[in-house]
This record gives sequence, C-alpha cells and structure tokens, in this order.
Amino acid sequence: MASATTASAAAPALAISDLRKVYDNGVQALKGVSLQVEPGDFFALLGPNGAGKSTLIGIVSSLVNKSSGQVGVFGVDIDRDRDGAMRLLGLVPQEINFNMFEKPLDICVNYAGFYGIPRAEALVRAEEELRRAQLWEKAHVMSRTLSGGMKRRLMIARAMMTRPKLLILDEPTAGVDIEIRRGMWKTLKDINESGTTIILTTHYLEEAESLCRNLAIIDRGVIVEQGPMRALLAKLDVEGFLFDIDGDLPAQLPVIEGTTLSATDSHTLDLDMPRAMDLNRVFAALNDAGIRVRSMRTKSNRLEELFVRLTGDEAAAKREQAA
Repeated sequence: MASATTASAAAPALAISDLRKVYDNGVQALKGVSLQVEPGDFFALLGPNGAGKSTLIGIVSSLVNKSSGQVGVFGVDIDRDRDGAMRLLGLVPQEINFNMFEKPLDICVNYAGFYGIPRAEALVRAEEELRRAQLWEKAHVMSRTLSGGMKRRLMIARAMMTRPKLLILDEPTAGVDIEIRRGMWKTLKDINESGTTIILTTHYLEEAESLCRNLAIIDRGVIVEQGPMRALLAKLDVEGFLFDIDGDLPAQLPVIEGTTLSATDSHTLDLDMPRAMDLNRVFAALNDAGIRVRSMRTKSNRLEELFVRLTGDEAAAKREQAA
C-alpha cells in the first residue's frame, strides 16, 4: 500500500480485509471482516450492541490492536505507516472527551497544534469549523456551559480541524433531541458534500436511511449484509405506507387480502403490503368503503425491518449452520 505522502484518491477510503480480533479472554469480536468504503461516500456501519462495531472502529483508528488482517486508509496501510494513515482520518467518539474548562476556540486550535498546524492557520480553520457547526457565537465561552447538542457539534468541529479525508462518527447524535439531531444531519451533509468521506455508526436507523448511500450490517463479529442502501431495502418483500384520510374513518375498516391495515388515529391509516401487490387494489378497496385518501407517505421503518431480520437469533442460527 501507499505511504502517507503518496496516498491515492483512487484507492478506497477504507479497505478492510479479513480483519480478526480475539481478546485475551477468548472473545472473538471480529471474525474475518472484509469491507470497502469508496471515496466521497456517506457510509453506515450498523449493528446491535456487542456486534463488533466499536472494535472495528478502534482498530481503524489505532486505538485497538488487531489480531490479524489488513486495514488501509486511502491506500495507506495502518501497519506500515500508522502515523500517515492517522493523518488522513478524523474520529468523533461517542463519549464527550474535551476539557470542559476550555473554550471551543481553544479546543479546536490546540487540537490542530497536536498535528503540527501553525497557530495562525489553526485560528482561521477554527472559525470556519465553528461557524459550520453553528458555534461561532459560543467560541469564547466555557465549554461546560454548552448544551449537549452543542458539545457534540464541537466534537465534529474539532475533528475537522485536520481536514481529514475520512471522518468516522460513532453515535454522533446519541442523547440529543430530534430537532438538534436534524440540525447535525445538515452539518454532516455539508461536510460530505465538501468531499470528506464519512462513516457513521448509529442506533437511529432513520438517521442512516436519511443520510447514507451505502451500509454494512455487522452482527456477532460478521458482516451479514452490505451494499447500496436502496438495493438492500429493495430486498424487503413488505412495503409500508401511511395514508392521511379526509374526514373520520369508519368503525369497520375493509379487509384487503394479503395486507395489514390499521388505524393509528381517527384520520390516519397504517398499511403493510407485499411489494408485488398493485397499490391500485388498495385504493379501490378504500374507495368502496367510503374512505378518501388525501395524501400518502412511505413509512420510515424499512431499515429497521431489514436490521431486525438480519441480526435476530434466527438469522444467527442460520449463519452458524451454513458455516
């Protein structure tokens, strides 16, 4: 693989081959994981607790020693040129880990200093990143006074001070409310659109579906599915819709063979139906029942369904039998 000075933009942003990790207590956290993330991608790494996500991220960011396998960041092998690979990578951990008694501006500038960035340049970058994170007005206050959402945005701003080609975010919106989360989504989209490759781990599956173009699902140390988000969701044989209804729903809903139809409230219907079914058949049945649909929208739980299907005990048992 290339050295840091010859890191190739044509190489994968992250290339993992047969990665294994066995801890001293015998636990196999990773069992031969292979994964590739292309430059410019917004990639989701999903999995239940204990699946191996944190171990994988720890190895890529040189915080955990691997047992075997290869990891490359833009063509730079982490074994041959660890420092070079780390200069290409930014990490936003799940835990808030900056000095609460420092100001956001100082946190960003000092972080840049660790990587040899001159102070004058670091000050310019800090203003750019704090503005992008909507924190410039808080640049000179004690960080402990920031809200939870602001602290998480500061973590992202700090990581971007080194202009990483690959940014890894571990549960970046954990514990913040939906309004703040959506604001952070915009910041992350801006970072990605500016050319930075992003890998995101999250337990909010609607977050992954909204932001990411490709994903991998890991369970019990094994990648159980990976590929384009749309293609993986298309594998589901059930599709869900919500219908907004004019007027009140009747006491008795029509029975449409092959579907599950229920009322979430007096003006909304929840429908699950086979993907192969003609939706016009549903509209005809609703019309015959005197139900007029004003608008409809796709339910956002498709990724959750795929996730549960691939990481449940039944799926794990099938994988063990096939192994």
